[in-house]
Amino acid sequence: MGLGAVPGRQAAFREGLEQAVRYAKALGCPRIHLMAGRVPQGADRAAVRGEMETVFLENLRHAAGVLAQENLVGLLEPINTRVTDPQYFLDTPQQAAAILQKVGRPNLQLQMDIFHWQIMDGNLTGNIRKFLPIVGHVQVAQVPGRGEPSSPGELNFPYLFQLLEDEGYQGFVGCEYRPQGDTVEGLSWLRSYWDRQGHPQAGQ
Repeated sequence: MGLGAVPGRQAAFREGLEQAVRYAKALGCPRIHLMAGRVPQGADRAAVRGEMETVFLENLRHAAGVLAQENLVGLLEPINTRVTDPQYFLDTPQQAAAILQKVGRPNLQLQMDIFHWQIMDGNLTGNIRKFLPIVGHVQVAQVPGRGEPSSPGELNFPYLFQLLEDEGYQGFVGCEYRPQGDTVEGLSWLRSYWDRQGHPQAGQ
């Protein structure tokens, strides 16, 4: 789950970053997810938060410089601590946005995983509108089952996709879900989306 905020692992973080940059350049991928890592087992989150944030800021400033030289963007993704990983350090968009503001580097941005945001905070309309200006990538999955957007769950994805369009989002949307059937069947929601947008040929 990464090393970005883990005290004493700065050298390993930088080594991993160098490897990630090599992979990104080989694949033509313009963005790299900079994972924060986990609160040490047995530690009190509140007690170690300050130290871990200091380490994270140090590592992010270093990463921003390395990535800028290669014209790459670093992404911070809050991961929910209620279901997915109770020990993960970075767990809300508010925390991630505050860290990005402290670092103050334009090539570090927020990765919006709607699955995690809904579980931690809800208020998706307000949070999307508030944080979209610093979002560099979006990921989707239904809640609570983490299936495709058309699977049963509590999220209204036609509304959310329209909201992203209305707010001017121009980036990629990653499908980080577990399809209920096979992959092709699981993409039927995308064909329906293009049909509703008046572009049926795009769904072929």
